[in-house]
Amino acid sequence: MSRFQVRKVAVLGAGVMGAQIAAHLVNVKVPVVLFDLPAKEGPKSAIALKAIDNLKKLKPAPLGVAEDAARITPANYEEHLDLLKDCDLVIEAIAERMDWKLDLYHKIAPFVAPHAILASNTSGLSITKLAEALPESIKPRFCGIHFFNPPRYMYLVELIPTPTTEAKYLDQLETFVTTTVGKGVVRAKDTPNFVANRVGIANMLATIHEAEAFGLSYDVVDDLTGKKLGRASSGTFRTADVVGLDTMAHVIKTLQDNLKDDPFYGSYATPKVLAALIEKGALGQKTKAGFFKKEGKAILRLDPATGTYVESGAKADPIVDRILKKPAAERLKLLRESSNPQAQFLWAILRDSFHYVAVHLAEIAESAREVDFAMRWGFGMKQGPFELWQEAGWKQVAEWVKADIDAGKALCSAPLPAWVFDGRDGVHTPEGSWSASKGSYIPRSNLPVYQRQYFPEAVLGSGAVDPLKSGTELFKNDEVRVWTLDGEVVIASITAKLHLISPTVTEGLLKAIEIAEEGYQGLVVWSPDDVFSAGANLEALMPVFMAKGAKGIAPEEKKLQDMMLRFRYAQVPTIAAVRGIALGGGCELAVHCSQRVAAMESYMGLVEVGVGLLPGGGGLTYIARRAAEAAAAAPDSPVLNFLKEGFQAAAMAKVGTSALESRKLGYLLDSDIVVPNKDELLFVAISQAKALAAAGYRPPVAKPFAAAGRTVLATIKATLVGMRDGGFISQHDFHIASLIAEVLCGGDVDAGTPVTEEYLMALERKHFCGLLEHPKTQERIMGMLQTGKPVRN
Repeated sequence: MSRFQVRKVAVLGAGVMGAQIAAHLVNVKVPVVLFDLPAKEGPKSAIALKAIDNLKKLKPAPLGVAEDAARITPANYEEHLDLLKDCDLVIEAIAERMDWKLDLYHKIAPFVAPHAILASNTSGLSITKLAEALPESIKPRFCGIHFFNPPRYMYLVELIPTPTTEAKYLDQLETFVTTTVGKGVVRAKDTPNFVANRVGIANMLATIHEAEAFGLSYDVVDDLTGKKLGRASSGTFRTADVVGLDTMAHVIKTLQDNLKDDPFYGSYATPKVLAALIEKGALGQKTKAGFFKKEGKAILRLDPATGTYVESGAKADPIVDRILKKPAAERLKLLRESSNPQAQFLWAILRDSFHYVAVHLAEIAESAREVDFAMRWGFGMKQGPFELWQEAGWKQVAEWVKADIDAGKALCSAPLPAWVFDGRDGVHTPEGSWSASKGSYIPRSNLPVYQRQYFPEAVLGSGAVDPLKSGTELFKNDEVRVWTLDGEVVIASITAKLHLISPTVTEGLLKAIEIAEEGYQGLVVWSPDDVFSAGANLEALMPVFMAKGAKGIAPEEKKLQDMMLRFRYAQVPTIAAVRGIALGGGCELAVHCSQRVAAMESYMGLVEVGVGLLPGGGGLTYIARRAAEAAAAAPDSPVLNFLKEGFQAAAMAKVGTSALESRKLGYLLDSDIVVPNKDELLFVAISQAKALAAAGYRPPVAKPFAAAGRTVLATIKATLVGMRDGGFISQHDFHIASLIAEVLCGGDVDAGTPVTEEYLMALERKHFCGLLEHPKTQERIMGMLQTGKPVRN
């Protein structure tokens, strides 16, 4: 298949979704032209200009780094339609009005390039009806594309073909959205609200109905339907507030207007409480009031009986908490049989969900897999409804659901489809997932782009291999597995909790280097979750500290530093495959590798000051060396210019909130690779190790570099004195920051004095161990270990 080259994208509509889709596209280095209506006053493209400017202020940030907003070109439909001719993909994202969309299509059609794909970002309008407004030449290249809000962070994108969409264009778009945009694609049928919103909103309506039936308050429901149920932490009503109650009402109206023959139609009525809130203008988070309202630091909840806001914070009953921790089969049985109203409520919403997806599967999705992925990726569930049903015992749960339908307890009287009772044990098998419309099991897509995903996210029951039990094992201890997939590149996976670096991990990683140097092309450090490493394992060192004090820690710290240098000077390329958090020692490990391959959502930083310490695994040495190298390449610039950002990052525990921001902080280099799709990380990392080896990789030569010296140290300390005396930092913060500055500057030496990495690491070690003896640091460490939160003292 020829590659679909996307040099530029046009986004039509600079509203909330359009602007944020544009933002994420420039995050992945795709230039965008953002269109909107011509402004009545000022510059004709003022609407788009304002939207671009607002992207820099939004939280959570839609842009990886604010300056990338410059990659978005503002435009308007009156002056700039010619710009569409240079765009390979056009995404329409205007308001959810069929007449407006059709009018826009008539306007842009003559300007869409003959090879370009046109896609409508709609949450539920008929894609087939939209296609009717297009010329015959564009119809094969037209489909629906449904991003979820906020587009940067939500993994799901639904693609919806029409009867006239040519398969090759849909394949091209799926490939682009998967590997370049970094999303999980679900192909949906052209039915109202597609897959995720169809099921998700039906679930929310059912939850509101059952909460009223069982007399539960919104805070209790959110506690029950959040993390405890394996769903998004915001629960149900807080999620509605975040989405926007008007948006939710619009999606509900799509169900009401288009699904009058649906057996669940009666459950699609707009809840009275929702209608009342919208009438008052309480639309959720954007109006600062909805089901919940924030007053100062207090979070209040709506009391629907009085229409007023009252104190919130009620939690699930302890007995229900205990039930929710049981295995799936036991959990559902206990919920169903319990007399506790909260347990009965939970069984009711789970039953409603199972009932709904079974009845609608043939209509809305190609297979059960698409439903489960859509609910995971679009609604933050740990597992989809079919997965939970299958895990809990398909046949037994089916009988329970049937019994409730027959007893009139369900939302409607529609029977479960016949295929539910055909003797099956579930809908997901190694062969594929069940397609109710085709009456067979459908395997996963075999598009070439998915060959880049060695261990793609999988549904329960699909027989997916466990990455940490795959390949050929070369070495293993209690906290590290060393293995290879292809016999050419070694993979080291830290298996300790949060992948914390302990002496056992150090031992395992050193063994991995040794094995890689003996006969492999390279070494990749990778783990199959959203933690690269959360740092050093302080708890593992506690027994040593209690027995020998800081003197006992110094040799362990030296081993850690030596390991970092082994990664830097290994005879084979070492690649850090960073996904999620890489903090403290995890960040130090990454920066000492030959190269980093980082997922877009990677959060890197040296955060040791939070526990009253300074980075002691070579992090400060890395910053000092990089600053010296940069200063040597620009002799007319003082070294302080290159050192101060690294100092501030370490002293203030700054964490890059994306791979792009981590690059700005210096923890990723321009030569490092940012991978948009997390499931492609290992493929790219292994490819990079092989490419470096094929190019004749040699490690860098260890050599002295110039210390910044005492003058720069004095300048930094003077700034710190001002911050301390002004009350911006505590005395202990001042003490730690001064020690960080001392390491970075090489101590009390003349500017330009040649120093080595070992010399600076000795300073790190000295001050790290000294801080361990400090009572204020001990308070911070104990506070973090006990509460997980930093202590400010």
